[in-house]
Amino acid sequence: MINKFKQLLIHHRVSREKQTISAMVNIYCKEKHQQNELCDDCKKLLNYAHQRLDVCVFKNNKPACNHCEVHCYSNKMKEKVKAVMIFAGPRMLLKHPVLSFWHMMDTFRQAPVLKRKIQDQ
Repeated sequence: MINKFKQLLIHHRVSREKQTISAMVNIYCKEKHQQNELCDDCKKLLNYAHQRLDVCVFKNNKPACNHCEVHCYSNKMKEKVKAVMIFAGPRMLLKHPVLSFWHMMDTFRQAPVLKRKIQDQ
């Protein structure tokens, strides 16, 4: 029973991460840009984040991004996402407590080591 529960949580890891970043970007845009719908910049950021999650090398075993050895965001987008997380993170506790809980639990997740290809010299 515990193994099935653990598998369910791992299987939905990327999906949950997408929900979390979507909620954060929505909070950020609504409060910072004073709009009910996402502005074009925030839509681009969210699409970029979802694309990065879709191609994550760790798939559903991914760690929290700040613990990951693979930095898949461009520097510009990394700064934008960081600003969104700093602003929206505390607000997530009230607006999305379950997502906040799981996001926090994911920060304790052991980061997998990327297997590098060994080249013969």
